[in-house]
Amino acid sequence: MSKGINHITLVVSDMERTSEFLTKIFDAREVYTSSSAKYFMVYDIWIALNQGDSLSERTYNHIAFSIDDKSYDDYYKRIVDAGLDILSGRTRNSNEGRSIYFYDYDNHLFELHTGTLCQRIIL
Repeated sequence: MSKGINHITLVVSDMERTSEFLTKIFDAREVYTSSSAKYFMVYDIWIALNQGDSLSERTYNHIAFSIDDKSYDDYYKRIVDAGLDILSGRTRNSNEGRSIYFYDYDNHLFELHTGTLCQRIIL
């Protein structure tokens, strides 16, 4: 029986650049480093970085993190300051919360979302 998500691994072309990205955007805390991997804690989620080639194309597959609505503008500024590509959000009911969709340097899509599952499904 699964107990939930254990960790998320991202293959990245530049470990240092992605380390800086995780730290600046998510306030990640680096907990392990080797010659081919780095581990971070982002909130209470273990994120592993492995050295490799960037994704060849962008898709809508993504990782979404919850944020408070009052932090939305701060996170948006962090993303802009990092020079990342921000997508226009999809149209949704305003009661579902707000989202920022953005790609990292290796074409991984992230979302910062202010809503919850309960807000989404009871509308």
